[in-house]
Amino acid sequence: MVVLVTGASGQLGQSLQSISGNYPEIDFVFASSSDLDITDKEKVTAYFEKTQPAYCINTAAYTAVDKAESEPEKAYQVNVKGSQNLAEACAETHTVLLHISTDFVFDGEKSTPYTEEDIPNPKGVYGKTKLEGEQVIQASWSKYYIVRTSWVYSGFGNNFMKTMLRLASERDTLNVVDDQIGTPTYAVDLAEALVAIIRYDFQNDTKPYGVYNFSNEGVCSWYDFAKKIFEVNQISISVNPIPTTAYPTPAQRPKYSVLDKYKIKTTFGITINSWEKTLRHH
Repeated sequence: MVVLVTGASGQLGQSLQSISGNYPEIDFVFASSSDLDITDKEKVTAYFEKTQPAYCINTAAYTAVDKAESEPEKAYQVNVKGSQNLAEACAETHTVLLHISTDFVFDGEKSTPYTEEDIPNPKGVYGKTKLEGEQVIQASWSKYYIVRTSWVYSGFGNNFMKTMLRLASERDTLNVVDDQIGTPTYAVDLAEALVAIIRYDFQNDTKPYGVYNFSNEGVCSWYDFAKKIFEVNQISISVNPIPTTAYPTPAQRPKYSVLDKYKIKTTFGITINSWEKTLRHH
């Protein structure tokens, strides 16, 4: 079974590489952006013809949330056009597409966890292009699993955890926003969930295509997350909670973006770790 992974040099792509040895029955093909530029339709078509994947996990994305506000065209090319190119190639080769989306498709005005049925209302360019990416996939091809996730971190790439650890080595005190609420997602846990979806799809006649939420379990603020990162790593540093208004950014973030995971857990029989447990053991 050939599984093509796009964006293989990003943190989720690298997390998939780190667990790929546990699944000898899967022939993973890891394509970084230099191997496969998803914004180039001809290259995508040729790559699919060459590799003939049964599944494609699209982890390629423009994820610079603030930069997207000043580079909307770049974000659009990767998040919308790239997604469309992949979906059309999947339709031609009958490849099942697993596509990663984001909590940023929501406006964050709710105070209870977002379900897959909630109406998206993105506030910034990043969220808007990710939502459009979902929509072009749905319009182009029926065999897809769109997985929305949040606050992704790992030992790979750039992420909040690594930023906090770097800043802690440079400073004695840090100010961290405490009025944005969500859930961290350990990229390796997300990678395992994606493989679980593929294995389920491969083994079962019923194909529960559609949109799913995945993050670790639990709820916290960025301030709570930072405090736990330092605690786990036994770093002594003063962390002050601040409101979003004290730390203005070009892009508006959802105030509340906790995701309801009931659908993915019951459909695929996935057990999800709490974010604190994962952070302690990763």
